Amino acid sequence: MNDADRDTGPAPRPKRADARRNEEVLLGSAAAVFVESGVEAPIRDIAARAGVGTATIYRHFPTRADLIVAVYRHQVEALAEAGPALLASSATPHAALGQWVDLFVDFLVTKQGLARVLQSDDPCFDPLHSYFVERLVPVCAELLDAADRAGEIRSGLDAQAFMRGVGGLCAGAGNDPRYDARGLVEILVAGLRRPQ
Repeated sequence: MNDADRDTGPAPRPKRADARRNEEVLLGSAAAVFVESGVEAPIRDIAARAGVGTATIYRHFPTRADLIVAVYRHQVEALAEAGPALLASSATPHAALGQWVDLFVDFLVTKQGLARVLQSDDPCFDPLHSYFVERLVPVCAELLDAADRAGEIRSGLDAQAFMRGVGGLCAGAGNDPRYDARGLVEILVAGLRRPQ
């Protein structure tokens, strides 16, 4: 019997458009609540923000860890998809890079809220760092390469090292409300410009 003869059962049905939209709302609401109140925020707060009952959240995400992983992956995917879209719609590749880095800073702020959980001993979080690197480093590299080809920035920049630099600037705030991570990152992006 070959593989073609084997009955593998019905293929999983793709989610309906309204189910995808509902999940988007849930994930966006959870991300916003995590930023405001931390990942230990009550599920009822996320449900209230999303305009659903807590049972709806538990139906989609049976455990808090499931919800955290889904929020993280959702944000990584949004950031990965934003890179090519910004390149296509921005006036210059450098402008696209700046806009993408701004979104990356937003992501890192959320990730800082998730950092303690993501560094826990729970094995369900182990693959997330690799997922982050695999999805986002190529997008950043594409943006850097486009700006380089356009003659806007210095050549030979390493995407992963650049992203680490942005991450380091974002992590430097600690509990200092006067620390302006976004302003420092803007200086970093401006410093990529090729000397005239």
